[in-house]
This record gives sequence, C-alpha cells and structure tokens, in this order.
Amino acid sequence: MSNELQDEYQGNEKDLIEKLKKEHEVKQLSDYKFPTEIIDLPSKGLIYSEDNPLSSGQIEMKYMTAKEEDILTTQSYIKDGTVLDRLFQSLIIGNGKGDVIKYVDLVTGDKNAIMIAARILGYGKDYVVEIDDPYSDNKQKETIDLTQFENNDYDGSNQIELHKNEFEYTLPRSERKITFQAMTESKERKVKHQTEEIKKANRKLKDVTSRQLTTRLKNMILSVDGEVEQKVINNFVDNELFAVDSKSLRAHISKVVPDIDLTYEFVSEETGEGRDMSLPMGIGFFWPEV
Repeated sequence: MSNELQDEYQGNEKDLIEKLKKEHEVKQLSDYKFPTEIIDLPSKGLIYSEDNPLSSGQIEMKYMTAKEEDILTTQSYIKDGTVLDRLFQSLIIGNGKGDVIKYVDLVTGDKNAIMIAARILGYGKDYVVEIDDPYSDNKQKETIDLTQFENNDYDGSNQIELHKNEFEYTLPRSERKITFQAMTESKERKVKHQTEEIKKANRKLKDVTSRQLTTRLKNMILSVDGEVEQKVINNFVDNELFAVDSKSLRAHISKVVPDIDLTYEFVSEETGEGRDMSLPMGIGFFWPEV
C-alpha cells in the first residue's frame, strides 16, 4: 500500500471512529435527557452541500458542565491553541435533527455564532469586561448582554450556486475575475499549519515577515480568471494582486459570507458620546470571575 493510500485509509478510519464515538455520546445524552438548545446558524445551511448534516442550518448544543470546565482549564490545550475548539466539540450534539456533524466543515461565521451560544449556555448572557474609553483616558466597566448579537441577514444570493461554498468577485483595479470560498474550520487549520511551517523555514533566513494574509488568500481563492491550479493562484497572490484589489477583495468577502454581527453600542460614561464597537474578547469571556 502506498503512503498516499495508507494516509487516506488511516484518515477514513479515524473519521469513522470519531463518528461512532460521537453517535455514542449523542445516545448517552438522549438517554439522560440532558437539556439542550437549538442554535440557528448564520449560513442557514445554504453554504453546505445538501447531503451535509449542516445544511439543516441548525446546531444542537448542550449546557456546559464541570466536564467542559476541565477542558477550559487544561493548560496543554490553552498552550497549543485548541482549547475553544475542544470546548465547542464537546458541547455540540448534532444538527438538531439527530445527525452528527463534522466540526471541520463549519464555516467561520457559523463557528462565531456557536462561540456566543457556548458562552451563554456556560455562564449566562451577561459578559463583564473593562474597555478603554475612546473619548477619555479612562477604562470603563461594561456589562454586555450577549443575547443582543444577531446573525447577519443571509439568503445565499451571493453564492454562485446554493449549497455550494463558492463566490465570485471582479477586482476593481485589475478587473480580474476571482472565485473564492468562505473559510472553514478545516481551512483555518491548514492556514495555521502552513504559516507555522513558513515561520520555521524563514527563521533560518532571519526573515520575520508575516505570511498570514497571503497564506489565507491562497486558501480562500479557488480560481483566477478561470485558472484553478494552485501554483497559478499562489503566483497571483504573491506577484500580481495589487494592494488596492487585495483590500477590496477582503472587504467584499467580509460583506457577503455568512456571519454573526458582533458590534454593539458603547456609550462613554465620561462624555456621553457613543459609537459602535466590536465585541471585545477579553480573558473573562470564557474564564469569567464567577
């Protein structure tokens, strides 16, 4: 058996084991009638293939227990950056219809909604955080109601085809036609691995330039003027993508892919002035002092 076939076999075997394990956990929770909540995903399931359980547009999640607090306090998980993913996977039961989902298939916007739901199910809706007041030099203590955050309107109309994670955009400066996909958890992990490998290789050359942006674009872009070869995409991102087009593309992606709106109105206690701000993700978000 070739190494490629061996890897594929082992990968399929691992997926099967994980699926059976998850199905067993779902049955256990069902037997104990553990309280759960149904969470509506920003994508409404329209970005996933019709045979994917995530196409239901919903996730069933259980309430956080001491088991999940063990996950949150495991230093090795915190150190390697997997702690929140492990937490979410522990809380997710299925797609709300009894089917097990594949966590790595989740697009980032849907995962953001799961993050907010996990925090509410774990420690309630009130999130207490200190914020730098942009209108003064003071810090201001805020209690943010996490239930105020709603999914952006999404109907899949910007997708090339419903139930297919593919979008298109014509760059304003070069007028080149790009197709791209919303980032999934699988792609996010690939970007993380690739950037770490690039960083290691460049350390020997004493090159500290971050490759995070270009690596992400290389993984998001599916074609350039109809060309789908990865080497063509890589060359385009590295050598042909104007900065103004890159900025425009990123703004367009942020606008059209499904997500939850994490902006809220901040009002300064010092001046009374207000502005929209992004939800601050401080240490107390999943490690509140309760």
